[in-house]
Amino acid sequence: MDWNTLLEALFGAAHHVQRKGDLLRGTAQLDGRRVAVIGTTDHAAIGVELALAQARAVLDTVRDHPGRTILLLVDTQGQRLRHRDELLGINRYMAHLGCSIELARRRGHRVIGLVYDQALSGGFITSGLMADACYALPDAEIRVMRLPAMARVTKVDEARLAELSKSNPVFAPGVRNYVAMGGVRSLWSGDLRAGLLAALDDSPVDDERAADGAARGGRRLAAAIIERVATA
Repeated sequence: MDWNTLLEALFGAAHHVQRKGDLLRGTAQLDGRRVAVIGTTDHAAIGVELALAQARAVLDTVRDHPGRTILLLVDTQGQRLRHRDELLGINRYMAHLGCSIELARRRGHRVIGLVYDQALSGGFITSGLMADACYALPDAEIRVMRLPAMARVTKVDEARLAELSKSNPVFAPGVRNYVAMGGVRSLWSGDLRAGLLAALDDSPVDDERAADGAARGGRRLAAAIIERVATA
């Protein structure tokens, strides 16, 4: 979905979100509540500059608007694959973005992620997956690693991974598999405004993704292992 169409569905005319390059930034109002909107568009490749710009927007919100809810709009192809960005340490810039979101949460900001188009790899991990809760539109595309790349990393034959992906969401891309694993709390369809209002009221403060994955059968062992480690 186009970001303008999305914002119209969420806020009507009650928003002042602007695009600068691939960065979306601004404020919106929903039933009298102000929301900081920060995100990316056009399948953005997250390079050094864009990671810093998003982090700056988050930190500005923490400084200037204590406690204001932050809505992270996600449309990214992942980290930018350029020699320059790797030499500059893109991993550290993206970690800085994730740390900025965590700082906002610790300072009392509710952080909600929404994948409205595409969410791949590290660009998703350090944005939507850092939120208190991440939601998605039904037509969104989510994956962290394609099966050929997963086969190279794990040394498991690609055909075997393809077979596993039919019954195990961990090996399969797709937004509904991320719902099954608990990474995405739910899908918003129809009235997107109602979806955001419900998220503002009901999104958990504590991380419930492992428990959701266990309850939905998509990630069966993580919650139990976390509990064992926490109580050991």
